Amino acid sequence: MRNSSRSKVDPFIVMDVMEAARKAEEQGRHIIHMEVGQPSTGAPSGARRALAQALDQDAMGYTVALGLPALRRRIAQLYGEWYNVDLNPERVVVTPGSSGAFILSFTSLFDSGDRVGIGAPGYPSYRQILSALGMQPVDIETSADNRLQPVAADLRGQNLAGLMVASPANPTGTMLDKPALASLMQAAEEEGASFISDEIYHGLEYEAKAVTALEISDQAYVINSFSKYFSMTGWRVGWMVVPEDHIRTIERIAQNMFICAPHASQVAALAAIDCREELEGNLAVYAKNRQLMLKGLPQAGFSKIAPPDGAFYVYADVSDLTTDSLSFAAEILEKAGVAVTPGLDFDPLRGATTLRFSYARATADIEEGLARLKTFMKGRG
Repeated sequence: MRNSSRSKVDPFIVMDVMEAARKAEEQGRHIIHMEVGQPSTGAPSGARRALAQALDQDAMGYTVALGLPALRRRIAQLYGEWYNVDLNPERVVVTPGSSGAFILSFTSLFDSGDRVGIGAPGYPSYRQILSALGMQPVDIETSADNRLQPVAADLRGQNLAGLMVASPANPTGTMLDKPALASLMQAAEEEGASFISDEIYHGLEYEAKAVTALEISDQAYVINSFSKYFSMTGWRVGWMVVPEDHIRTIERIAQNMFICAPHASQVAALAAIDCREELEGNLAVYAKNRQLMLKGLPQAGFSKIAPPDGAFYVYADVSDLTTDSLSFAAEILEKAGVAVTPGLDFDPLRGATTLRFSYARATADIEEGLARLKTFMKGRG
C-alpha cells in the first residue's frame, strides 16, 4: 500500500536517542539521561491516591469531550491563583496531553496550505504535526540577541495564518516578559494571524513568573499540560483555553478525534493541582540542578549557552566543537555514557551545531553527568 505525502514527517530525534540509550542500558551500561524533557519524579502522591480510591468506585468510562467539569473548574481557578486572571471554566478544554491540544488547535484555526510561524529553535512536533495536517510550518529564525525568541519584526511579510510561541521555550528555557509577549500578540493581530501560546512549562520558573497570554488578551489559544510541572508525562493529559466563540468548534472536533482525554488521568490530574508542597519540592530540585548546569557545562567546555529562565533545559552552541550534532551526541553517549539531544530536532538549519541538555533528573544524576562530560571533553581535546 502507498503512504500519503503528509505522512512523510521527520523522526522525533530525541526519541531515537532514548532508544539508543535504552539499548546501551540493556547491555549493562549506566546511562545518565540528559536527553529527554521528562521529570524523574512520578505523579504526585496525592494524585495516585485519588485515582486508587476512584478505581474502586468508578468504571472509568468516557467523559464528556471537553473534560470532567470539576477538572475544568479547578484549572480555571488555577489561573486566578497563578496569574490573577478570572477565567470562565467553559473555556477550558481537557486534552490528551498537549499534543492533543496542538492537533485540535491547528485543525480548528487553519486550513490546508496555511502558513503557521514557529520559532527556530523550537519544539519539533509543532513542525511535524502541521506538516501531517497539510499545513505549512514557517521557521522564524530567532537570534541570540532576542534570547532565541521571535519578535514582532519577524512577522512582517511572512503572510502567516498563525503564530505559535512558547514561553518558557523548548529547547532554550528562555521566556518572554509581558511587554515582549504583548508586542508579539499585537503584531500577530495586525498581520491577521491567530495566536497560540504554548505554556506547558509554566510553573517551572526560577527568577521571574511566566506570563500567560490570557493576561494580555482573550483572543488567543493557550495550551498547557500536566506533563512537566505536575510530573505526569505518561498520563497524557493536558488542557487548552480558547475564546468563548471557539468552544463549540473545538468540542465538535474533540468528540470525533479523541472522544475524550483518559478518564483515569483526569481524576489524577484534578488531585495533582493541589499537591503544591510536593510539586514545589520538585521545583527546588530543578533549581539546584540548573545552578549545577550553568556552572558545570562551561567548565566542561560548553560555554556558549542561553541562560534558561524556566523549563529544565540548557541549549548550547557547539559550533566550535562540531558541525554534526547528531554524530557528536552519539559520540557522547558511546564514550561518556551521557544521553543528550542533537539540535537538529529543534532547528533544521542551525541545529547541526547545537545540543540540548536536560536537567530534569535527580541531582545526583546531574552531578554524575557533568563529571562524565568534563572527563569526555578533556579526553577529546
